[in-house]
Amino acid sequence: MDKPTYNTAIVRSFIHWSLLWGVVAILVGILISFQLVNPNLNLPPYFTYGRLRPLHTNAGIFGWAIGSFFALYFYMVQRLCRRPLWSDGLARFQLYLFNFTIIVAAVTLLMGFTQSKEYHELEWPVDILVVVLWVIFSINILMTIFKRKEQQMYVSLWFMGASLIGVAILYLVNSAAIPVSLFKSYSAYAGANDANVQWWYGHNAVAMVLTLPPLAIFYYFLPKSTGVAIYSHRLSIVAFWSLVFMYLWTGAHHLLWTPIPDWVQTLAMAFSIMLIAPSWGSVINGYLSMNGQWHQMRENYLVKFLILGITFYGLQTLQGPLQAVRSFSAFIHYTEWVPGHVHMGALGWVSLVLFAAFYYLAPRIYGRELYSIPLANLHFWLVLLGQLIYSVSMWIAGVQQAGMWHAIGTDGSLTYSFMESLVAMYPYYWVRALSGVIYIAGVAVFIYNLAMTARRGKPLAPAVA
Repeated sequence: MDKPTYNTAIVRSFIHWSLLWGVVAILVGILISFQLVNPNLNLPPYFTYGRLRPLHTNAGIFGWAIGSFFALYFYMVQRLCRRPLWSDGLARFQLYLFNFTIIVAAVTLLMGFTQSKEYHELEWPVDILVVVLWVIFSINILMTIFKRKEQQMYVSLWFMGASLIGVAILYLVNSAAIPVSLFKSYSAYAGANDANVQWWYGHNAVAMVLTLPPLAIFYYFLPKSTGVAIYSHRLSIVAFWSLVFMYLWTGAHHLLWTPIPDWVQTLAMAFSIMLIAPSWGSVINGYLSMNGQWHQMRENYLVKFLILGITFYGLQTLQGPLQAVRSFSAFIHYTEWVPGHVHMGALGWVSLVLFAAFYYLAPRIYGRELYSIPLANLHFWLVLLGQLIYSVSMWIAGVQQAGMWHAIGTDGSLTYSFMESLVAMYPYYWVRALSGVIYIAGVAVFIYNLAMTARRGKPLAPAVA
């Protein structure tokens, strides 16, 4: 049987660009972390915390994460379907449109054009670019799946397909707005309804963008890296369907103790707790896939990234439901605990899995062996250390902050003023900024290793290339 000719060039291009936007996201994140400890670093009007913070999150989500998913979806779908991409030309056009959209998004955010919705700040003209980008990507992936030569649909394809459809629905519904000028619009929803739709979008964006794609990648690259099949394909499919069903009802847990109806909040709280089961279905499947293979944690640098990644996913999916419980939410919401939780997912779960996938692909897209495995191990320990320092320091800060906010004296007055609670956070803000420096040092080692692989790695045996 003739071996299909796969498009590797488009995979390589998306990897390079997603790395660039990922570095931008981290650098901006480090800058705003230092702005919190030294306000003089705010340079109005364009480089203030208020404008740089959405740039940081959008570059991280749309540039680094989604750019990486573009690359890895194109790589996986060709091999899982045993056929080339449906359209190479469409994929090339998507690459240009992707970078154009990221640049326009960055410029408009710095100029202050925003819808003021978290994770959906982009104004309506940029929204249209995002929709076009996602539609052409979805068409290319879905048409490749429909015309596949492999009858069996591996679980990664299910996760990929669901993320394509899910993101499209979420983005279109939450984008509904009335434009009043070229870069200003107002939401089509009002008041509590607007908040409900926004957090239905916000939390499900976590599901469709930062959960399903990394799981698709994990399920593909873990067996590839270990040389052993996943423990149970059936368990992965059960976890997939239950995860997709339960996630849709959880968004309102961001709105506990608000004017949203109590029954909506309770429903979201209940589904958030139930979500632990399908989430841990994938975690347990990953661990059981390592039966008899745990020695690879010492011997195989790829496995370290993947297993620590799925472990952080497991911790994330325990901590998230805990935060969705009313009593705990009342204590911890709006404190520094929350960015600690979010960054465990972004830096620990999503990024570790992406690093592993890129390392796996490096020899295959450059035709050379990885330049240095010791550097890959150094990269692992640096990003792990940076992520742990970040999250743990923010969790401690959040508990202290919440304690100070809730402390009440014998006369019923607040024990601490807001300024006292803010000043108490400064040591933690310094630690957070330091953790960002450690993390980006690890990313610099990673990029150096990839660059040296492309330039000086030993030529790869034809069977692997």
